[in-house]
Amino acid sequence: MIRRALTFLGLAAGVGGLVAGIWAVVSLTTDRPVTYEPIEEHFKYGSIGSEPGGRLLSPIGGALPPYWVFTALPSICSDKLPNGYATFGFITEKGRDLPIGVSRRRRLGIDHVGLNCAVCHTGTIRDTPTAAPRLVLGMPAHRLDLQAFVQFVLECSLDNRLTPDAIKGRLPKTGGPSLFERVLLDFGLIERLKDTTLNLRNRIAPVLAESVPRWGRGRVDTFNPYKSVQFNWDLRKLPPSELVGASDYPSIWNQKPREGMHLHWDGDNDSVDERNLSAALGAGVTPVTVDHDNLKRVRDWIWSLPAPVYPYPIDRELASRGAPLYGQLCANCHADHRFRDGVVSGARVGQVEAIDTIGTDPYRLDSYTPAFASNQYGLYPDSRYRFSHFRKTNGYANHPLDGIWLRAPYLHNGSVPTMRDLLEPPESRPTAFYRGYDVYDQVRLGFVATVAEADGQVFTRYDTSVPGNANTGHVYGTTLSDDDKRAIVEYLKTF
Repeated sequence: MIRRALTFLGLAAGVGGLVAGIWAVVSLTTDRPVTYEPIEEHFKYGSIGSEPGGRLLSPIGGALPPYWVFTALPSICSDKLPNGYATFGFITEKGRDLPIGVSRRRRLGIDHVGLNCAVCHTGTIRDTPTAAPRLVLGMPAHRLDLQAFVQFVLECSLDNRLTPDAIKGRLPKTGGPSLFERVLLDFGLIERLKDTTLNLRNRIAPVLAESVPRWGRGRVDTFNPYKSVQFNWDLRKLPPSELVGASDYPSIWNQKPREGMHLHWDGDNDSVDERNLSAALGAGVTPVTVDHDNLKRVRDWIWSLPAPVYPYPIDRELASRGAPLYGQLCANCHADHRFRDGVVSGARVGQVEAIDTIGTDPYRLDSYTPAFASNQYGLYPDSRYRFSHFRKTNGYANHPLDGIWLRAPYLHNGSVPTMRDLLEPPESRPTAFYRGYDVYDQVRLGFVATVAEADGQVFTRYDTSVPGNANTGHVYGTTLSDDDKRAIVEYLKTF
């Protein structure tokens, strides 16, 4: 009887060990994003593969810590974050635990978070300071200060207050992390997180240094962090001027007629798919973690996503006077109002204008180098996703202007606050203004740029004398009369 009992216990222990082993293998090999059926929800919260996953094993993969750590950081470092993640311009919808643009995925037995397309391409607009904000998908994230956000996550992840006990003390009573994650919290997860965060911070430190101009709200340096994270370049060895490359987020609606045009601000690629994949790499995706299927869902949606229609009154008579003026001065490079319907007109639309011709700030152009372009070709070897369209150019691309009313501030670096200001000679344009406010200026066509702070938000003071911030060039239409300029601005409201 005793022998039979021992045999039974031995078998039970063996089965239990086998079950535990199978559970561990399944848990550690699971790669499962939180999914959303409606495409708008997928765009806002769905994964494109940027959740680090291997972050605990390697510093490659973006700056975000695991989900339970990420959600605890605002409380742990509340002195650095007075208004939660909204401090940086993130948008959180009622009933959501993560901001728009942040996805969740289970990898290696851990719930991770990552950035997706919506973080850079979603904004809000208000008619008046007291009006409720309206969410617009696909527009530039003009309120987002991504650099400040990344710095906060790095600093708080390395803060002595971030401990296993601090995380556990902020976990929900129900629906919290798995047993596996709780064990990891007690046995090295935070220590490993700090090690990899320190490594990542040191690698991208040159672009976060005080000597490099801040990106501020609504702008990002796409390629310099990319050089370090994707290619392991030592940024300290680059010329200091090359580290100045901040430019505005673009809109991403109505992509079908853009296929074959020179994309990115400097026109370095003419494939929408390659542009999308490169942008995903900039958001923290790696060639190992990229989710091509989920990225394609976004691509198929923005292929025909219409540009938002101007919601305010339009003086149709004034706009009709502006149409021929625009046709004479602007349409050859930027198409006309019919582009929103897929009608491409203008011989120079989507072509690159040499920097000597356009005369705008050269820093963004110079930060994208031939060496960087050649490195991009090696990211997906022996794969149908391998890049083949990137090249170094000598200027900036002429972009179509569909939905231009929502794409302020203007020029590639966002150095001119409104369309009316852009029609002034460079010496008459504002030399300093504020970026990040979402109240709309219906007269000048852009966002109100004279407010320094509101609703707990401190906006970015944009100084055009700072390297990379010049508002020079693009002098087309600047010699027109005030009435003609008003007419062109009114016509642009129909785009």
